[in-house]
Amino acid sequence: MSRIAYVNGRYLRHAEASVHIEDRGYQFADGIYEVCGVRGGMLMDETLHLERMQRSLGELRIALPVKLPALRHILREVVARNRIKNGMVYFQITRGVAPRDHPFPSAATRPALVVTAKRLNEARVAIAVEKGVAVVTMPDLRWARRDIKSVALLPNILAKQAAREAGAYEAWLVDAEGYVTEGSSTNAWIVDAEGRLVTRPAGPDILNGVTRRVLLEAAKREGIEVIERAFTPEEAKTSREAFISASSAVLIPVVRIDGEPVGNAAPGSTTLRLRDAYRQIGELS
Repeated sequence: MSRIAYVNGRYLRHAEASVHIEDRGYQFADGIYEVCGVRGGMLMDETLHLERMQRSLGELRIALPVKLPALRHILREVVARNRIKNGMVYFQITRGVAPRDHPFPSAATRPALVVTAKRLNEARVAIAVEKGVAVVTMPDLRWARRDIKSVALLPNILAKQAAREAGAYEAWLVDAEGYVTEGSSTNAWIVDAEGRLVTRPAGPDILNGVTRRVLLEAAKREGIEVIERAFTPEEAKTSREAFISASSAVLIPVVRIDGEPVGNAAPGSTTLRLRDAYRQIGELS
């Protein structure tokens, strides 16, 4: 079956879908995106994703291209047309098409909307959760507004590629003061010696992940103490447990950092407990 994409009011075969060469997303990375997980054909945490999308758009002064009820319908239609049971739906909004010039174009320029969906490699995720993954640390070279889910991801791509070339699953980015900010496409967590959950607080240094927010609520319900503060790679390497979170795979244990084992180099009990707890409270719609 051919994949189907939505592009500015039309449902098209994925292979035929395209945007204008002067779309500002292509020219300047002038846009934002969101990714909702799909489980059992339903959207995961849609409300929180749309809330964050509107915040990102507001920070960049980009208008919604369609009203929220219409967007909700489009997301479901793309999932249905692609027959996605477990996977993800990606939606991107840019400032639109205008002659290439750095200042904002005319207020009459209509923002552009693209929506695609794909299946999740469930076997790959299952292996990662069962065995845990390795991460490597490297300097955080991204811009100063990481709280905006911008399509400008070049530093993230370079970090992810460097991790793969080092035989790792993910890169943990480290700021100028020597503290972990987050992964190239994930949030970073550790469980300290006292069993407390530690993760960097929300702010301009990190993207406030939707899965991150749900996991914080899950930890509260499970009676797990949470400390929102920065931690160093050295602290992470000597922690009891570590893991990463993202909408695509929810939560994956980290068992090695820069080649050094974390804990007993196996997925930890708190990590797996939180993964189960997330599935009990995450929104499906």
